[in-house]
Amino acid sequence: MTLLDGTSAMSIGQMLDSLLKGGFPIAFTAYDGSSAGPQDSPIKAHLANERGLRYLLTAPGDLGLARAYVMGDLEISGVHPGDPYEAMARIKEHTHFQMPPATDVLRMLRSVGLSNLNPPPVPPQEHLPRWRRLVEGMRHSQARDAEAIHHHYDVSNRFYELVLGPSMTYTCACYPTIDATLEEAQGFKYDLVARKLGLHEGDRLLDVGCGWGGMVRHAARKYGVKALGVTLSQEQAEWAQEAIKREGLDHLAEVRFMDYRDVPEGDFDAISSIGLTEHIGVKNYPAYFSVLRDKLRPGGRLLNHCITRQDNRPKNTGAFIDRYVFPDGELTGVGTIVSAIQDHGLEVRHEENLREHYAMTLRDWCRNLVANWDECVAEVGEGTARVWGLYMAGSRFAFDIDEIELHQVLAVKDHPGGAADFGLRPTWNG
Repeated sequence: MTLLDGTSAMSIGQMLDSLLKGGFPIAFTAYDGSSAGPQDSPIKAHLANERGLRYLLTAPGDLGLARAYVMGDLEISGVHPGDPYEAMARIKEHTHFQMPPATDVLRMLRSVGLSNLNPPPVPPQEHLPRWRRLVEGMRHSQARDAEAIHHHYDVSNRFYELVLGPSMTYTCACYPTIDATLEEAQGFKYDLVARKLGLHEGDRLLDVGCGWGGMVRHAARKYGVKALGVTLSQEQAEWAQEAIKREGLDHLAEVRFMDYRDVPEGDFDAISSIGLTEHIGVKNYPAYFSVLRDKLRPGGRLLNHCITRQDNRPKNTGAFIDRYVFPDGELTGVGTIVSAIQDHGLEVRHEENLREHYAMTLRDWCRNLVANWDECVAEVGEGTARVWGLYMAGSRFAFDIDEIELHQVLAVKDHPGGAADFGLRPTWNG
């Protein structure tokens, strides 16, 4: 095809080669018959139609790729859609965009035509963009936090059962051995938290952002603790309450559909926060840790377990994660979290990084998604199932390369005068 200025039009494959430094790392073909990358690669990508091209052109980067993939316009073969880890690892590790010469940019624009610069409707799984959410409500207000949690966690309890397994635990596990099962690792994680908190029979535990009540039920069942969990997901709360009754723990355990800021009780012996801090927002750490401090009795302990960055520069999650997975999510480094805890009346006594454990957890969730793919698709639709495969595989890679980490920080509310009821050495193992 010849353009009006006499130059030849660029194919989609040629455009890709021009934009990527070092070339595309897997085999690529497009609906115009062009190709790029090593065609003998076992993993192949095919751009099936013009709508997919419009997604890529109007949202360059991970968001455009995700839109085209979720809608089925970008087809990936050689990996299962429930676990595209190998494809993502190759693309994320070896693909670097570069600005081509101005003449190539003009040829690209002329070749694709102005009509392809109009964005198609976004996939139904996509949340509002960040700027729209800022216009429509204050970030991290109680109402907006509830909506963000609803978007992510109220997908389908059955879907989560299939992906997370019997523990219904959607946080990083802790593997006692390299060959431990996911269920063993989740049980070990809950027990590690309980031992760090020094739980004993009759203690009162508050678990904020409790999910489906795994920590609440473990503490009640194994330690005889009176445990209260709160979550902003009504589906989680209903599932958890049914599980509590089914296990005969309703005399000790309770899960409420409630914001942690609205819990009326106080003087808890221990508070666990497992996977909530990611939703709080760094600017809200002072209020968050102040609320938790005020809920503890003197000598009470707080265990904060959350995803962190490898440095202490606050950063919003990427466009794909923000629109499809964690609206309003924000991560920072463990140093910022430790400082916030220390600055608001709590003494930090222990910290550890479980980064590799989260990569293994995500590996096992992807395996569950693959094993239960047909039922997951029947439950939530193929687009949503694809979102989850993409998100979990990409997150696993990010943990593998130390782009993100998982830290547990243990703190205590000292008595007046400084007594911490902590002992000379940690009393837990592992």
